[in-house]
Amino acid sequence: MSDDDHQFESKADAGASKTFPQQAGTIRKNGYIVIKARPCKVVEVSTSKTGKHGHAKCHFVGIDIFSGKKLEDIVPSSHNCDVPHVTRTDYQLIDISEDGFVSLLTESGQTKDDLKLPTDEQLLAQIKAGFDEGKDLVVTVMSAMGEEQICSLKDIGPK
Repeated sequence: MSDDDHQFESKADAGASKTFPQQAGTIRKNGYIVIKARPCKVVEVSTSKTGKHGHAKCHFVGIDIFSGKKLEDIVPSSHNCDVPHVTRTDYQLIDISEDGFVSLLTESGQTKDDLKLPTDEQLLAQIKAGFDEGKDLVVTVMSAMGEEQICSLKDIGPK
């Protein structure tokens, strides 16, 4: 045995707080599920009958809530699936920078400057047009599993 103290640098994140387990058979359409390490909104659920080896299976079709890609997974209905903690927060839009980042005002009066403009062309056009017209805009930011993205826009009237 050596007397040296071992230094462990842990940069790994278990992701435990980002998701919670839920039985596959209880997940319904319009709920959320993690498929291939991506948070997805469930658009279709079908359950197969119990086979001769015992497990009924749930077939999930989900749309990635950030990229819009369609993902599928088949899980025994008695097993647990990861369900992401999905939160939506409203922020007031203050500014749009040249490099595609937005400056947002939080409830506490702080600014949040680490979000990019959305990739959805229609939403992007609406945000830019409303901002150029000098309207007061409130954007809804969806966050799950350490990712955040602007998902919708509300106009609360002129400044």
